[in-house]
Amino acid sequence: MAKIVVKNLNKYYDNGFHAVKDVNFVAEDKEFVVLVGPSGCGKSTILRLIAGLEEISSGDIYIGEKLVNKMPPKERDIAMVFQNYALYPHMTVENNMAFALKLRGENKAEIAKKVDNAAEMLGIESMLKRKPGQLSGGQRQRVALGRAIVRNPKVFLFDEPLSNLDAKLRVAMRAEIVKLHRTLENTMIYVTHDQVEAMTMADRIVVMKDGIIHQIDTPLNIYNNPANMFVAGFIGSPAINIIKGKLARKDAALCFDSGDFCLKLTQDQASKLEKYIDKEIVMGIRPEDIYDARHDSMAEAPQPFNPICDLVEPLGNEFHVVLKTKSFSFVARLDPKDLPQVGKELPVSADMHKAHFFDPESEISLY
Repeated sequence: MAKIVVKNLNKYYDNGFHAVKDVNFVAEDKEFVVLVGPSGCGKSTILRLIAGLEEISSGDIYIGEKLVNKMPPKERDIAMVFQNYALYPHMTVENNMAFALKLRGENKAEIAKKVDNAAEMLGIESMLKRKPGQLSGGQRQRVALGRAIVRNPKVFLFDEPLSNLDAKLRVAMRAEIVKLHRTLENTMIYVTHDQVEAMTMADRIVVMKDGIIHQIDTPLNIYNNPANMFVAGFIGSPAINIIKGKLARKDAALCFDSGDFCLKLTQDQASKLEKYIDKEIVMGIRPEDIYDARHDSMAEAPQPFNPICDLVEPLGNEFHVVLKTKSFSFVARLDPKDLPQVGKELPVSADMHKAHFFDPESEISLY
């Protein structure tokens, strides 16, 4: 197996576009690392640079102890799984999976054994004689995974492999890939724009925007301690609520004053943010940290206020409620106890213990 080290990686295209900007990260041996970010952030470009499918402008990539900058793709001992499966339509599933092994010149018995083992692992034993056109999208993706598995590479690279699947099948395939990683123990780098995939699959997440890494950490640390407003807004569904205001002292307490409502800070928040008194600041609070004050008192540091219920999305296990004040609109994720009335005030309580605060100019996390 192999550790992947990416050092000061840059990619410029002929038109001058700077797609990847001084990127540094390490995927440890046997680690599952997910690159996540909006379309055009450079994550797939990084994957192609690691695979050797594009030329590095500057920087270094190591696979194991080897510098692979000038090494051709076939010598890097990687297997790549693409979004569009890239199967040969005229070949059977069995021949698709065996193709790379045949090119290597491995003997037929060994090839058959590896194909059978991979097919059993992925539950596609009954499909080996079919052609890709006779398979569903999920089955084709399993074949693409099988083709990578039989090669037993040091590194697996996944480029948005589940994007073409329906929502239910994506969930199932996410679990299959995680189990696969646990079984094979290969180093894996996975690219996606879907933050749910990143959160549920990764050992560590690399969050990117505009060719720059904004944060690298475990999924829960990124969710609970975002480095800046972009990371806070990108990770989490529904997205975190971002509310502009200022800090003000009221009744000897430090409060976040949005202009429409005033929420008292915790003692720890107040001590760390005191220099922002009478200055603009941005508060972020996740939808699950706003409670229906008619029924719930689960907040650790509850601060009540009364917005208008503007929209209710009943999802069965929970309600997503759009709340409005004079200047702001935000979302609460409530337990399905009592359907709120649209157009009426809904008393809610914000758990200020879970609130995040950001500098309005740099957008860096302050707390």
